[in-house]
Amino acid sequence: MYTMAEMLLIGSVFFIFFAYFGYPMTLFLLAWVRGRDVKRTAVLPSITFIVTVHNEETRIKDKLENTLSLDYPKDRLQILVASDGSSDRTNDIVRDHRNQGVALLEMPDRRGKESAQKEAVTSATGEIIVFSDVATTMEPGGLRQLVSSFADPTVGCVSSEDRLLGRDGKPSGEGLYVRYEMWLRALESRASSLVGLSGSLFAARKEVCQDFSGDMQSDFRTVLNSVKMGLRGVSDPLALGLYQDAADQKREWDRKIRTVVRGLTVFFRHVELLNVFQYGLFSYQLFCHKLLRWSVPFFLILALASNLVLIGHFLIYDVLLLLQISFYGFGILGLLRPKMQDMIVVKVPMYFLAVNASILFAWGRYLSGQRIITWAPTRR
Repeated sequence: MYTMAEMLLIGSVFFIFFAYFGYPMTLFLLAWVRGRDVKRTAVLPSITFIVTVHNEETRIKDKLENTLSLDYPKDRLQILVASDGSSDRTNDIVRDHRNQGVALLEMPDRRGKESAQKEAVTSATGEIIVFSDVATTMEPGGLRQLVSSFADPTVGCVSSEDRLLGRDGKPSGEGLYVRYEMWLRALESRASSLVGLSGSLFAARKEVCQDFSGDMQSDFRTVLNSVKMGLRGVSDPLALGLYQDAADQKREWDRKIRTVVRGLTVFFRHVELLNVFQYGLFSYQLFCHKLLRWSVPFFLILALASNLVLIGHFLIYDVLLLLQISFYGFGILGLLRPKMQDMIVVKVPMYFLAVNASILFAWGRYLSGQRIITWAPTRR
């Protein structure tokens, strides 16, 4: 019994640390040995800028003004708002900007974000398609920066770099985790290809978007489409997507669960990409970044349960159990005492627990057969 518990504990701890630290270290070594630079050059391809909305009357005007202020030739920029069954004043506000070159694609029935994007792609005239959420803004030169990576013929899609801001304009409690994700994207870009794009702001060659599906996560699937076409996805650290922390934490929790459910849907419909003989390093990346990371909640449960069985067996196991309980305790303390959430010793375990709890809930929904198509935008 003790031998089995030891094997489960050691194995679980190994896979948890490998998912978050071992995988990035292998990417770091690969990038050092055979890194692939992105040949970025100032280019001006024709662009279709797609904003997908549902009942965004309070934010769509600011979004359009930000988009119209971007430093890009107007004759090479098509701005298209795909309104997914909006029933408020969103469509009227968009129509007020028609004389500034903004087009409205109005869908009377709500069918979901990806369905709206799919319809918008059929109306796109640009060589490059940029997808943006209404809550995400860009700096004036951000669009030029985002498309500069397409000067490299090996690039099929480009992700912006997220900058999450609190209400005071400073990095929020989630900022540390976001910075970790941005660091991981940089390593993936350097070693081979991204595994996932920033869903709030990314760009892709039009041909990569021809196989869009109305029921699968567009940012994840766009990378997979690129890889299947022999291209890669990259991240540009200078192309920033700026957005605020969520005002409604319940909706943010729902967003995390929704994102993973949708990611699982895409993953299990493209398991052929795990064939390392055909897709090489990307198969390893896909396994580690997605499936292994999504498995961490199960390893956490196994680690705690097996550690409890080993109490009093060896001192090292007692110390490890104390560390686990302390880590979870600080995380729970942060959830119960919001005033303590700025403390790093509380902030990291709190967000780690929240992320992995949402993944666990997402697995439950996915395995029960739930598939998420429509969405309620997170208020920020």
